[in-house]
Amino acid sequence: MDKVDAVRLVAIRYRTRAWQTIDFDLGPSGRGAVEFVVPTIRGLAAMGLRVPSPIRCLNLSEQVAQKLHACTGPYSARRARYVLDILLIDMLGKLDAKKVRAAAEQVFEERATHVFPPTVQIAAEWKPELEVLAKELGYSTASAAEIESRFEVFLDLLAKT
Repeated sequence: MDKVDAVRLVAIRYRTRAWQTIDFDLGPSGRGAVEFVVPTIRGLAAMGLRVPSPIRCLNLSEQVAQKLHACTGPYSARRARYVLDILLIDMLGKLDAKKVRAAAEQVFEERATHVFPPTVQIAAEWKPELEVLAKELGYSTASAAEIESRFEVFLDLLAKT
């Protein structure tokens, strides 16, 4: 990665409470895929922690492309959440289908594990996880069948763009 923003934080306890661990993915961005985002994390300033602003993030098209590749490919185990991530990002109303398709075509070509557009087949073991996640995240449906149907509609839109 040519440019990296980072905050190193080592905290075991703060005011007698255990610190929370947050998991995130690190990876190279696609070509021109960086957006600058001003973080809105409440409470860090009160703890004396500096947050760099703005932070470099993958743009939404690139995020969707990478998640789409990961959850539809041969190594998709434990990627059920990505289906909901994609649908939630789409709900923001900020995606440009042409840009998502271009980013996806690039990711699929570079990684060369399966073709774009991918086929949808939600694994049976993902369905309970999707339903639990949908409830936890307040998604508009907790039905795995409905989630799969909406994911298929999203993929059809990309395929026809």
